[in-house]
Amino acid sequence: MNSSLIESKPALRLLLSVCALWLAGCASEPAEVEDRSLDTTPPQRAVDASQRSIPGGSYHVERGDTLYSIAFKRGLDYRDVGAWNGIAPPYKILAGQELRLSPPGAVAQTPATARPPTAPVAAPVVATSASSAPVNAASTQPAQNSAVKSGGLFEDVPNQPVAPIVANEPKPESATPPPATTAVPPPAAAAPLPAPVVVPPLAPKPVAEEPAPPAKPISDGATANVSGVVWRWPSAGKVIGGFVGGDQTKQGVDIAGNAGDPVIAAADGDVVYSGNGLLGYGELIIVKHNASFLSAYGHNRKRLVQEGEKVRAGQQIAEMGSSASSRDELHFEIRKNGKPVNPLDYLPAR
Repeated sequence: MNSSLIESKPALRLLLSVCALWLAGCASEPAEVEDRSLDTTPPQRAVDASQRSIPGGSYHVERGDTLYSIAFKRGLDYRDVGAWNGIAPPYKILAGQELRLSPPGAVAQTPATARPPTAPVAAPVVATSASSAPVNAASTQPAQNSAVKSGGLFEDVPNQPVAPIVANEPKPESATPPPATTAVPPPAAAAPLPAPVVVPPLAPKPVAEEPAPPAKPISDGATANVSGVVWRWPSAGKVIGGFVGGDQTKQGVDIAGNAGDPVIAAADGDVVYSGNGLLGYGELIIVKHNASFLSAYGHNRKRLVQEGEKVRAGQQIAEMGSSASSRDELHFEIRKNGKPVNPLDYLPAR
């Protein structure tokens, strides 16, 4: 094209420049575009429900274990453990058997399943009246701030009357009116009150102290019918250790005595455990009294009954000793629905 023609027509020169830029843009390779609006964090892998931990775990049955001793050790009801494992009465288990100690389908709460904490919610701003608490200065509008500073709605103004002022009239000192207040005559002198009469307190009458009744000996067969079970003391010794709820080391009472002292059954029942497989109890006997109550006798020197035997209240079932203990004593527990309770709430008063 003729260069003189191009130079003479500015519009044509501008059109050619735009076309040249467009062709250069088409010839270049397109730049890679990275989208940063999406979250690039890889998704977490869902955890299989079968891999989650089971509350209570499981127990591998050893030789000498019974369902009652396993439930007793974990503070569970033997009926629940049997139901969770499909074991019906008389609750026979085998060495090597694996028992679950929680309901089927129970899942322990893990951090992955725990509910995240909710963000704190700001307290709403509530408009208050003049008689309510003071308003935060940061939350009020400028108009309100100016009203407060100039004696507006939220300022405490002394409740005093103001004398009228007459414009353009001088007020001589002798003519200055007193404050507009009502003269109140002085109160009349009150009559003196009579002196109070002081009455000395009466001395309490002496009460003759009644001697405490002597403790009933165990040999007289004292019993107490509590929760459908007739209880009696398992030993005649003195209580030297009490029950403390929630303390794993004080789930019963400790009764002092000497090696060889008789340990008797506290109520009628069936022996459901006789062995030494529970850590901390030494030679232990567990007696089932009904569907809800068990009693346990630990630290014996010698066990005189075996599993499956029926015993009567007052029957000797063991000899006192110091197995798994630092002294000769009987450790006695009562369990209700698998949970330890205070034996003193069931045994007769001594």
